[in-house]
Amino acid sequence: MDSALFPKGVQRCSMGKFFLGLSIAGAVLLWGVLGLFLCWIKGLNQTNMNDYYGFAIWIWADLAVIALGGGAFFTGLLRYIFGIDELKNIINFAVLIGFICYSSALLILAIDVGQPLRSWFIFWHANVHSMLTEVAFCLSCYFAVLTIEYIPLILENRQLDKVPFIHNLTHNMHHIMAVFAATGAFLSFFHQGSLGGVPGVLFGRPFAFREHILVWPYSFFLFTWSAAAYGPCFTLFITWITEKISGKQLVKDNVVQLLAKISGWMIITYIIAKIADTVYWAMVTAPSKGFALMDFYSNNALYGIWILFAEIVLCGVVPGLILISPKLRANPTTRLIAIILGVIGVSLNRWVLVLQVMAVPVMSFDTWALYYPSWQEVATTVLPVAYGVMMIMISYRYLPIFPQEVELNPIEPLPTETVTEIEVDKETAEEAMVSEGEPAPAQA
Repeated sequence: MDSALFPKGVQRCSMGKFFLGLSIAGAVLLWGVLGLFLCWIKGLNQTNMNDYYGFAIWIWADLAVIALGGGAFFTGLLRYIFGIDELKNIINFAVLIGFICYSSALLILAIDVGQPLRSWFIFWHANVHSMLTEVAFCLSCYFAVLTIEYIPLILENRQLDKVPFIHNLTHNMHHIMAVFAATGAFLSFFHQGSLGGVPGVLFGRPFAFREHILVWPYSFFLFTWSAAAYGPCFTLFITWITEKISGKQLVKDNVVQLLAKISGWMIITYIIAKIADTVYWAMVTAPSKGFALMDFYSNNALYGIWILFAEIVLCGVVPGLILISPKLRANPTTRLIAIILGVIGVSLNRWVLVLQVMAVPVMSFDTWALYYPSWQEVATTVLPVAYGVMMIMISYRYLPIFPQEVELNPIEPLPTETVTEIEVDKETAEEAMVSEGEPAPAQA
């Protein structure tokens, strides 16, 4: 009954299936909303955060979605500034994913602040000496940029596009999109970097502390680099999931391979820099603070030396090598494995620099401080996932997100035999009507 709102030339599932999917995601979302209101009404005593863990699973989720949403600014930079035209077939979906990730990040921060009615304090009473102030400003501004980039997709809905003013507005917005892409890349460089700079300046936490280039710790640059490297992997992963659920190919393989190749080379260059940073930290920085490498790793299940191997080798070197190899990249299975490892790798990096930083003992009388989130924290962390699923479902159903979908999934016409049978039946019916004295129907 809503087929008039579908993009031209495409098919969608029945309304019943659509509402079933929305209901499942909506139930998870309501669970998250319950946890959210408990945190807002009763306070942060609903969480398991403490003096050790002032930054906990929320901040990890916040940093992870911001990194995964980096595919939006990097793909936009490649498409509009570097002029890689093939990426026009996936840029819409990258913008949608970026919009979801950054709105989720702001939602998580709104929960963490505890009093959303005072969120404007960040801007009006800004602490100009804090990198988190710059993060808040850049996050808000870049979310505004993503909103501007997402608006043309909404206005291209089949019915809205019939309005001449909206049609012309959308057309003109597409012409100036390079300005917003450049602005987004500029803003992303600073907020991604400052998120990495926060742990990098914690000289009281030797696990996170890094040497500086002027006033910027190495982690400042590594965070931006990793978001640009691994963000496209998340875009490709969600594209693959959408294709499997819809049962359609939505993006041509040459586009997927091109973005995977660029991501692969970015991962390789990033992981070389990350290895160099880790070696210098382990051999120079940590010993200068009185620590050996193994002091930062424990025999507990969460923070053994395996986590360093998993982040750098398994989820860094391996996916990078797969994605730069033409043969391995062309294989859908190995490519998917590399993409998934990349998504895990950048999420693991953010986990380490948020939670392991707090867990490592820094005093001789300290022990490892392990942290387990409360169900309210888990619910509010899962909430953005449910919200993202619903946004993708609605956007895919009603907006022209994938330009190549019509070409890749043509609606099959009736078989020739069936058309012939219909014409024969029509002629037979007309002859019968004439024989019974009734006038034959007028010809069009």
